[in-house]
Amino acid sequence: MHAISELKQLVDAEINQLALNTTPEDLYKPITYMLSLDAKRMRPVLVLCGCELFSGDLNKALMPALGIEVFHNFTLLHDDIMDNAPLRRSKPTVHEKWNVNVAILSGDTMFVKACQLMMQVEDSKVRQVMELFHKTAIEVCEGQQLDMDFEKMQNVSIEEYIHMITNKTAVLLGASLKTGALIAGASQEDANHIYEFGKDIGVAFQLKDDILDVFGDDLKFGKLKGGDIVANKKTFLLLKCFELAAGDDALMLKKWLSTSDSQSEKIEAITSLYQKLNVKALAEAEMDKYFIEALNHLNAINVSDEKKSILKGFAEKLMVREV
Repeated sequence: MHAISELKQLVDAEINQLALNTTPEDLYKPITYMLSLDAKRMRPVLVLCGCELFSGDLNKALMPALGIEVFHNFTLLHDDIMDNAPLRRSKPTVHEKWNVNVAILSGDTMFVKACQLMMQVEDSKVRQVMELFHKTAIEVCEGQQLDMDFEKMQNVSIEEYIHMITNKTAVLLGASLKTGALIAGASQEDANHIYEFGKDIGVAFQLKDDILDVFGDDLKFGKLKGGDIVANKKTFLLLKCFELAAGDDALMLKKWLSTSDSQSEKIEAITSLYQKLNVKALAEAEMDKYFIEALNHLNAINVSDEKKSILKGFAEKLMVREV
């Protein structure tokens, strides 16, 4: 098994050599720009991990791995338009560097290119791989729509929130691993277990992000702490606070959520309420629950523990990260 860092280097090299047309320039330059931004390449690396776990040929998984990465960046490009975000990975977003119409069309082209790359597998595997990819692509869009819907909704349950982050974030991690497993010829049972492992890690990953946004180390986090609080974003922490707050606590929460001024005071007040109601520990318990479920699925896969160690280490690193 290759180390995660080695697989990332392989993906980076292939991304740099990805064949794209050169004209019209305003269609293809934004795609090259988007793919050149500094990235962890987590999803394509998981495709390769899923393949190698079952002794598959990495060369047969490379193009679908790139397909997953192109698709992921397509979603980010369109998310940036919807969020009117000025920066992506500390660089101007495509719609800022060019314009919204260019960004939409370049994103559409990226989706088609992703489909082309996903289809570059053995003929006997095309149907399975593409059915999984199309199912996942729709789920990601559903998750994004739910996230936008939640901005206008007064009452969102934790169950609805978990469903949203599962679709928006987690299913693509599961699909990445399962794609590699299918290419390698894994049994359906093992392919399903690796999918559930990735999905559960994805949910835990997002819950960790919720926690870090409020309680992360200032020097290591690298951006404004409490951004979710300022934006009234419905995270696990806020939804759990809604559940638990009563009396004066509920009135204070309502007051600060209706305030757009005094950002630092708002962050401090709501963070104090989180601490009083112990929601950080509750969020960590929920995160740990999904992490344990993920490891149970990994343990159930019919390969040696030595082979599984790479993915186990990957999962553990995600959970202890401070940024």
